[in-house]
Amino acid sequence: MPEHDDSLAATREAYDTAAPTYVRLFRDSLRESPLDRAMLSVFAEAVRAGGGGRVADLGCGPGHVTAHLADLGLTPFGVDASPAMIELAQQAYPGLPFEVGSMGALDVADGALGGILSRWSIIHTPPSELPPMAREFSRVLMPGGHLLIGFSASDDASRPTQVFDHAVAPAHRWWPDHLSELLRASGLTEVARMIREPQPTDRRQFREVHLLARKSRADTD
Repeated sequence: MPEHDDSLAATREAYDTAAPTYVRLFRDSLRESPLDRAMLSVFAEAVRAGGGGRVADLGCGPGHVTAHLADLGLTPFGVDASPAMIELAQQAYPGLPFEVGSMGALDVADGALGGILSRWSIIHTPPSELPPMAREFSRVLMPGGHLLIGFSASDDASRPTQVFDHAVAPAHRWWPDHLSELLRASGLTEVARMIREPQPTDRRQFREVHLLARKSRADTD
């Protein structure tokens, strides 16, 4: 997967460089995002109802959302491709586990997780690599486990993916129905979505999407 390898290496290097600035800009972002907090609470409740278990925060950055998941009563751990981000997360939240890793090749046993949070962490994934990444998410989730995935939406159904100018690394937007079907093909069925319209003060006038999906229970679904 040379395209993915090159993209991952470039993204890792860019976020290593940007890590201190990223922390300064975003570590308190949930305080100003009640809708985001609401979806994280829904996710936490869904994980518990699905049987609980460990939860992976993929693309965890400096760990502030991982810590929020712990505050919601989950048992989270953070994974990020950037060693600098993981170092900052470990310093800020020494009671939580964090590790350097790739979302496309998780060091997790089959069916071991009750939940996965992927919050804007797929945006740097080349479109051709998102289907195998979705299969990896499905692999590590237990039956009845939940995925909450956040991303920026493309403009219309005729453009299922769009490249946009990201400050750190090349990034992609996705048409929500397209991404939902991609997840379904990997055994993850959408159960809810929230779409946040851009505010006049937002630098990028993109809709933000939170999509909640569940891995089927073989005996009931």
